[in-house]
Amino acid sequence: MNNQKLSLQERLSAPTPGFFKKLRNIGIIITAVSTAILTAPISLPAAVITVAGYLAVAGGVIGAVSQTAVEGE
Repeated sequence: MNNQKLSLQERLSAPTPGFFKKLRNIGIIITAVSTAILTAPISLPAAVITVAGYLAVAGGVIGAVSQTAVEGE
């Protein structure tokens, strides 16, 4: 398989290496925790809300980038 010539659909459906599977799961967990903080029914300090927002974005990016890694050379 030539990794440089893969379309996005082929890349997303190709096998993901183990390290990137773990990294993807960590990204999902970070996003879930930060979303729970953002939607909490109690008042939280502005700094906590700001950090949770940044973590939600970072977790989403980690998950998306990890999903596009493919096994190969």
